[in-house]
Amino acid sequence: MIDGVRIKNLKVIPDERGRLMEMLRSDDESFKKFGQVYMTTAKPGVVKAWHYHKIQMDYFCCIKGKIRLGLYDARKKSPTYNQIMDMILSLDEPKLVTIPPNVYHGFKCIADEESIVINTPTEAYNHKNPDEYRVDAFDNDIQFDWRK
Repeated sequence: MIDGVRIKNLKVIPDERGRLMEMLRSDDESFKKFGQVYMTTAKPGVVKAWHYHKIQMDYFCCIKGKIRLGLYDARKKSPTYNQIMDMILSLDEPKLVTIPPNVYHGFKCIADEESIVINTPTEAYNHKNPDEYRVDAFDNDIQFDWRK
């Protein structure tokens, strides 16, 4: 487990009207602050990787489809420097993944349908000066194979 990454198992509560699932609460141990909420999608087979933030924490939850989430710890002073995490997120076994600053992350849609991820980062997106740093999904030094 990469230092600072938290995985919270979520519970879907169904009834005759539909389903309810709490993803992130202000009284959660890993909650720091609210920046914004957004959704992002990926079509089958599409990889959206790699990037990291210097300030922002992300809280990822897949609410439709299935994704393969990859994490890479690039923090040289971290006890888990250079470690990789590889996990599957879907509504079948719902989870909230807390991603700390300076941990590269990305995902691949591994469903036969478009997958939807909800993110509740700690910072609002700054369009003039984004806290987002990218490297190519395939051409990099990260030992992670998206082709699997």
